[in-house]
Amino acid sequence: MIVNEQDQDAPQVATTAESAFKVVAALEHEIGKVIVGQKVLITRLLTALFAAIPFATMRGGAGTGCGHVLLEGVPGVAKTLVATTIAQAISASFQRIQLTPDLLPADILGTRVYEATTSTFRIEKGPIFTNILLADEINRGTPKTQSALLEAMQERQVTLADRTFPLEDPFWVLATENPVEQEGVYVLPEAQLDRFSMMLRVGYPSADEEIQMLHRRLAKTVVERRVSPAEVVLLRDFIRDAVHVDDRISEYIVRIGRATRTPAQVGCPHLKELIVLGISPRSYQHILALVRVTAFLHGRTYVLPDDVKEILCDATRHRIIRTVRAQAENVDADEILHELGRMVPIP
Repeated sequence: MIVNEQDQDAPQVATTAESAFKVVAALEHEIGKVIVGQKVLITRLLTALFAAIPFATMRGGAGTGCGHVLLEGVPGVAKTLVATTIAQAISASFQRIQLTPDLLPADILGTRVYEATTSTFRIEKGPIFTNILLADEINRGTPKTQSALLEAMQERQVTLADRTFPLEDPFWVLATENPVEQEGVYVLPEAQLDRFSMMLRVGYPSADEEIQMLHRRLAKTVVERRVSPAEVVLLRDFIRDAVHVDDRISEYIVRIGRATRTPAQVGCPHLKELIVLGISPRSYQHILALVRVTAFLHGRTYVLPDDVKEILCDATRHRIIRTVRAQAENVDADEILHELGRMVPIP
């Protein structure tokens, strides 16, 4: 796979909805040069990239950032390749971390290094100081190492010793995990799962797509830069301001969220035995930001209830904590969400 180094001037992000649609479509087409099939995966990743997720720092600042994504799938289904391709298409800095049980938080965040010549300490920043961070096989890292990402994912800053460093914007965490292997892995805690805007299950491509993949020559494929990281931020803010969300849509999101905590209120008392913990109020902000981009990618500047339904499972399946009974009966979180979605009245 070749990056076109001669394309130094990326197109300017437009200030109208029609031209912004073209920019996003061009970016999606560029990724499709490398990734065969996986159209839903590409669409969802772009949805997270352009979602304006609100956050607040410990120093009282506030802002918006990209929605982090957890990719679940067996090895070899292009999880890493799609991340690197997006990084090239937006000319963003990219770092990949292979998590292992012996990895330490300092290997991700950085550490203080003693300078013998000056008898002082200097900060050596780690790979987390980048635009796109790929945490490969995140469930292989120990809980101590996993928790090193918490501050960065939520507040877009890193504290080393007595200093706090803001991260670049955009800052986007893509994490992968293999759902098959159960030995030598550490389940992500609920607090960390809640910081991921979406959990995407990456499946196998179709037979025709696998044949196309064999004919694709990645070494001769040129990935051109379509937008710069700064333009990603501008486009993210443009989508947030351009897409209208009616108050009834916001109420619809809250009703669905509360139904996961008290399913009896929507006529599903039997689901109470299957759910330990429903989705958090913080997830409402994530869903709202994601449905804005979902509507935008459909060519609209207003949100419909169908946009909420489309993104619901991807945005909340990892936030539903199931009971032992649900796990024993193989009741998936998606089944619970689909049933609740049918019972919650549509505005």
